[in-house]
Amino acid sequence: MGSTSLWMPVVSHVGLPEGLMGNSEVGHFTIGTGRVVYQDIVGINLAITNKTLGSMPSVVEAMNSAKNKNGRVHFLGLVSDGGVHSHIEHLKALLVVAKEAGIGHTYVHFFADGRDTAPTSGVNYVRELKDHLEHIHYGVLATVMGRYYAMDRDKRYERTKIAFDALTKGVGERVQVDNLIKTIEERYGWPEGKRESDEFLKPIILDTEGMIRDNDTVVFINFRSDRMRQIVEAVGIRPQFPTDGCVLPQNLSVFTMTEYNKDFPFPILFPVKTPINTVAEWLSLKGLAQYHCAETEKYAHVTFFFNGGQEKQFPLEDRCLVPSPRVPTYDLQPEMSCHGVAEKMVEAIKSGKYPFLMCNFAPPDMVGHTGVYQATIVACAATDRAIGAIKKACEENGYVLLITADHGNAEVMIDEEGNPVTKHTTCRVPFCMHGGNFKFCKPLHNAGLSDVAPTLLDLMGVGIPSEMNGVSLLEK
Repeated sequence: MGSTSLWMPVVSHVGLPEGLMGNSEVGHFTIGTGRVVYQDIVGINLAITNKTLGSMPSVVEAMNSAKNKNGRVHFLGLVSDGGVHSHIEHLKALLVVAKEAGIGHTYVHFFADGRDTAPTSGVNYVRELKDHLEHIHYGVLATVMGRYYAMDRDKRYERTKIAFDALTKGVGERVQVDNLIKTIEERYGWPEGKRESDEFLKPIILDTEGMIRDNDTVVFINFRSDRMRQIVEAVGIRPQFPTDGCVLPQNLSVFTMTEYNKDFPFPILFPVKTPINTVAEWLSLKGLAQYHCAETEKYAHVTFFFNGGQEKQFPLEDRCLVPSPRVPTYDLQPEMSCHGVAEKMVEAIKSGKYPFLMCNFAPPDMVGHTGVYQATIVACAATDRAIGAIKKACEENGYVLLITADHGNAEVMIDEEGNPVTKHTTCRVPFCMHGGNFKFCKPLHNAGLSDVAPTLLDLMGVGIPSEMNGVSLLEK
């Protein structure tokens, strides 16, 4: 970045279980709130360990709903141990709860990962789930489909429709459960261009009795919200796509693991605890204008997650959404919309209106998730040029530039066996400062993402709220 730039490595400690890789949601949450808050996965794990999951009010309500209506409950969500959006142990525990509650018919809808886990590891989680169902002598695996369809967050409703049609109408390849692993492994081995890894598995229908019907109880098990909103809206409220004249399931009782959207009317198994005095709220209280910018894929991260899991826009907070390119996978356009984000940021910097501006550049993460090495190089190079444009604008307009990352990804693209790596890493991330007459201190603690906000507010001279448990990394 230049001879006047400073940097230090920080650990992305964000309130997750030890050794679990960070993710975009908790990374932005920790950066924006300036504190380590134990994340939903920790609270759910504790409820399972302490054997209190089955007595939690909304869990009891879900089980009673199933018993009092038609005796049918569905569990839907990502099934892996990636720990970014969900965890297979949570599903296994809920199945035990349903059995103990005496629910007559319980169905699992398996969203395959391959993004926060190895691309073809899904068969291992299928085996693990099947073994669990056999061990407890309870529950039916009804459908399997890739998260590409079931967990889209970019308003690609044509993808959501494929998942919805599988869940409600049984549209997909009919397979006997004993042939499921063979079917998935065959798809792994299909020729290039037709091959399907876990993320892209087209729907597999295992039990037509397990389609979502009138009066069913439906429980979405992901604890991370952003990739659940479209499918939950389609099932529980109304689809945002043509339904081809079909009659949709009526009188459903829908439950969500956490709060996916404050406007959703569904009971929540683990209600949110909203932090106060985040960066955005604190600057707003101080009467300072701010600007948050990202392309579609990361817009929620610079708004909802950065603001502490709150949808609301604070006074004097302006937002800018740059559309992400509409391509099937981002290795096909690895620069994504980073140039557009940089343009908007430079324009806002030059306006002189905002004491604080922030943005996210999506390509290193989103293209890194594809596992395509050369495309990820292009993505990182494009991001570097975009940061360079912002750096120049900061120099010309008297701003201090801070750069960090919410987690690792693109720095590890190939494993020791030469296979592509698509998941996040647990590597430390850089924290860089350019401009002004400030210096980083030599921290006596294990500096982390929770220290970014206090450092930023210290730079701005606006005080640091007592709720932030991070500390400023500026030299005094």
